[in-house]
Amino acid sequence: MRRGRRGRGVAALAGMVLVAVAGCGSGGTPTEEIESAAAWAEPARYAFTLESTCGERWLIGTFRVTVDNGAVAAVEGLDEPARRAVEGRDLTFLREVVPTLSGMVDEAARARSAGAETVEVTVDRNTGHVTRINIDPARNSVDDESCYAVTDYEVR
Repeated sequence: MRRGRRGRGVAALAGMVLVAVAGCGSGGTPTEEIESAAAWAEPARYAFTLESTCGERWLIGTFRVTVDNGAVAAVEGLDEPARRAVEGRDLTFLREVVPTLSGMVDEAARARSAGAETVEVTVDRNTGHVTRINIDPARNSVDDESCYAVTDYEVR
């Protein structure tokens, strides 16, 4: 597991614009919520459905992502834009553009450190994994956003 790297990302998230928690929980403060997210350790093997919906980028659509030992092991396009995006792509390319859950958290932490105008992170209260990230580096710029929704998370 890459807990050390994940811990740095979570610490950097503590000052984000918004941290919300989905699912059952105490409804604590953003700092408490980040501390609960820190308890999530990236499993050796897991899968999730990723919906990427904004920004001018290759990664638009709904994808099924499998992660093995901290790296993307497989990506399946679940809708037409995603199927077109992955068609004919090798795993090396997919690993560079499709994030793991830790990769999404790291992206949010980097955006926050760089002074992004909006960084919103939502985590699942029960598991601690990220369920939504919205990043907008500059409100007056077009198509620079990252919008991720994570569903169907499962440890394998």
